[in-house]
Amino acid sequence: MTNKRVNEEMKLRDNLQQGIYKVINPFVKGLIKIGLTPNMVTTIGLLLNIGVAVIFIIGAEKSNRGELEYVGWAGALVLFAGLFDMLDGQVARLGNMSSKFGAMYDSVLDRYSEMVMFLGICYYLVAHHYFLSSLFAFIALIGSMMVSYTRARAEGLGVECKGGLMQRPERVVTIGVFAIACGIAYNFLGADYKIYVPGIKFHIFETMSIFTLPITLMAIMTNITAVNRLRDAKKALDAKEFSTPSNKAAVIVGLILFTGLGLSNATMVKAQTGDDPSPLTFPIPKNINNQLFYVQRDPNINTIICQLNVDTDGNLVKEHPVNVFWMRYADKEGKKDLNYIQRKFAYGVQTKDIGNGNYELRFVSYKKFPLLLSKSAIDKKYHVYATANNKKILLDRIFLRIEGGTFWVPNVKYVEIKGYDANNPTKAVTERIKV
Repeated sequence: MTNKRVNEEMKLRDNLQQGIYKVINPFVKGLIKIGLTPNMVTTIGLLLNIGVAVIFIIGAEKSNRGELEYVGWAGALVLFAGLFDMLDGQVARLGNMSSKFGAMYDSVLDRYSEMVMFLGICYYLVAHHYFLSSLFAFIALIGSMMVSYTRARAEGLGVECKGGLMQRPERVVTIGVFAIACGIAYNFLGADYKIYVPGIKFHIFETMSIFTLPITLMAIMTNITAVNRLRDAKKALDAKEFSTPSNKAAVIVGLILFTGLGLSNATMVKAQTGDDPSPLTFPIPKNINNQLFYVQRDPNINTIICQLNVDTDGNLVKEHPVNVFWMRYADKEGKKDLNYIQRKFAYGVQTKDIGNGNYELRFVSYKKFPLLLSKSAIDKKYHVYATANNKKILLDRIFLRIEGGTFWVPNVKYVEIKGYDANNPTKAVTERIKV
């Protein structure tokens, strides 16, 4: 499910919900005047759903197969109970009685209400030997619980997850409306109405199918919705990962790993002692189109450039959004491609489309050092973002101060992340991570 489609669905649902609120708000204000709290309204909804289960169970015990008046009455009570699902939230808002516990109480009792309702449905179907339909009803219950659980778990991890069909309002309306329709149809068609197709020994439709076929559809759609929510949550969590502080030790180790592999043909310079800045004067890369950021380190001024990869029309090449190459200042060779070892084991960048125009970037030498390629809402251009010392930075330069050590294990004094505040691109930021 695309983000655009989810937004359209949510907008449609919000508009429909606001229209319903205009109708029920006078009734809500009446409930507030007589002293009902949101938790009381939620409890009434649970009691009504227990009543739904009771009607189905009584129908299972007292009526014969095909006698469906109890199904119709249960459907009417389902819709009436569903009304209280909307009323409790509106009572909380209009009565200024919202609370975190109230939200939790509402969510928990909604799950109880739905499970109790399905208990009654399954009991009725089993008692009247609708075994296949009872199986689909149980699968619909599983899907209904997972639709709610995936949203709750995702929101517990800090991401919104509301998309998809067959959310609780749709489920309540589907069961209520088709149960009523089944009861009404029974009065006109009778208990023994069936449709046969020549060549098929069993009937393909009976009056009860008006109720059981939508439940079968619900069994499919609820589980599809749960799976789609899980996928959407994964994309959101992947994107969120890059806005959380990365592990400092992991960043340093990763940078050390890919530093040592780029020193072939380097001009070595003796470093000063202490924590002073590098004795080298590093050039600032200029006239490089679509430059994202660059990497520099002692003991030479050769520079790694990460460049946005666009086609001749200026559009991002999504299959390979970043180019990485050398500017060999020390060797006076200018631009030069990475060799095979550097590309596969050191400075090469792996990219992954994580949705919504965002891309995960990881140096192949250390994949636990994530960067985020994303289009800024401010200038509508792509930038790379990193996190250092709990600050999200629009990345411009990574610098490693190296003093001594060996070719493969250099002595890194500090790592310096330089760029701009992600929320204020005019504010320069430099964060130094000590080693």
